[in-house]
Amino acid sequence: MSIAESDSSPPREMPDLNKGPGDVDDLPSPDDALPEIIIYSHSALIYWWPVWLFGYIAAAVTYTTGDPFIAENGDRILVQPSPGIGLAYIGVLITTLLITNGRLRGIYSIVLLLCISLVFVSLAWAGLLDDLARILPQISVHMNAGFYMVMSTALLVIWMLAFFVFDRLEYWRVRPGQLTQEQWIGDSAESFDTRGMLFEKHGEDFLRHRILGLGAGDLMLSTAGAKERTIAIPDVLFVDRTVNRVQRLIAIEPSDLE
Repeated sequence: MSIAESDSSPPREMPDLNKGPGDVDDLPSPDDALPEIIIYSHSALIYWWPVWLFGYIAAAVTYTTGDPFIAENGDRILVQPSPGIGLAYIGVLITTLLITNGRLRGIYSIVLLLCISLVFVSLAWAGLLDDLARILPQISVHMNAGFYMVMSTALLVIWMLAFFVFDRLEYWRVRPGQLTQEQWIGDSAESFDTRGMLFEKHGEDFLRHRILGLGAGDLMLSTAGAKERTIAIPDVLFVDRTVNRVQRLIAIEPSDLE
């Protein structure tokens, strides 16, 4: 059963055909209750979680299996007798540093992994892995449990401040018909019309995005209309799901929700 509209209702306003797709007057009001998606661009610090996580693991192993060492001032310090934990921590730290500061997109990251695998296979075929295994115990790297705890806690605090505070000071709000760049500091905002906008995922760095980022990626926006721009939003978490949700959302016209 349908309900007919009353004849006393005001006539619906006809759209102005002279307005272009980029006119600000066509954008929905920020006060309108429309479905939206918030996109945050993160810094490279979000990829440093393996360092503080492995540091806590190393601290737990040192506390449980470490040997007591008496310092000159009489303090009792727990130190892991095997250098493997210290070498592994340094390896995780250096690997994370290299991955987060160097970008290898697409096929280049796969080539790097293949080259590393080729080096290990070549060393094994030449019988040199056993020689390296005998050299490693001679490299004495010992750090006490307190070092791992202090270092990991400091990195965790910095990581949480970057993830939950600083990376959220500027964000993108996507709603039907509108894309808005907003900032907490300064209370400024810039809006774009989503009609004709190209929203896609940029070429990914396999090591950075897939391994350390657990599905992160870079987004690239190409706006249309009077404010034609190309906008990069780097290091977005769960980028594939975000792109699918945004593409479905910007396909909805604000008038369809009335």
